[in-house]
Amino acid sequence: MIISSRAVRSWRLALLIILSVLAVRWAIEALSDDPEIALEMGGTYEDMRSNSSASFSPLIRGHVWFGIPKTDARLRFIDPLYGFVTPLARFFTVAFNDNVIEDVRMSPQIEPLLIDDALKIVLGLQEQWRARGWVATGLCNNPTIADTPEWRAFLRKGIREGRSFWQAGDKYEAMLLLGRFEDYRNPTEERYLITLELSKPWMSFDAIEARYPCDEPHHFPAPQLN
Repeated sequence: MIISSRAVRSWRLALLIILSVLAVRWAIEALSDDPEIALEMGGTYEDMRSNSSASFSPLIRGHVWFGIPKTDARLRFIDPLYGFVTPLARFFTVAFNDNVIEDVRMSPQIEPLLIDDALKIVLGLQEQWRARGWVATGLCNNPTIADTPEWRAFLRKGIREGRSFWQAGDKYEAMLLLGRFEDYRNPTEERYLITLELSKPWMSFDAIEARYPCDEPHHFPAPQLN
């Protein structure tokens, strides 16, 4: 069968259009996907790099060291039971012992936020943890943060941060902080900073309750939910 030159040109044009459409689609999908650092506590640097879409600091062998993503990135915490995802973060550090991940400290935001936006992130993280089996601890002195008039007034004073502590069985511990932050770029606005730290447990539930007894008075107690 002989194919005319016109048919060949038409086929090539159709193929070019299809490839162009696919290229645009792939570019849009690539831009719409947030860069992420995907890691497992106790996992390796190499596994983190292979699972992540954001580039990261080079490995430093034989040392205790801290690495950072090379772009704003979200955290995807890998665990079949306790895994969760954060919003994009600009401050994001991972602590290593040689190539083994030991600790994560980050602020799951890319700038200081207004109280509505900050609370939305904090409550979203706490809801993810509850749904995945994490348990809040030390509640008498550090209740879970809530969006209530009492909590907003407590945070607005800027005297003490809101703090909540969470444990995932005997595998992980999380500390979540929310505090007022003086943002020089927005001096007339109330801005807030979130800090999240993740590690293997350093203290049991019982030890936390013993260390921070509920009957111990506090000058600036955090609001308790009824």
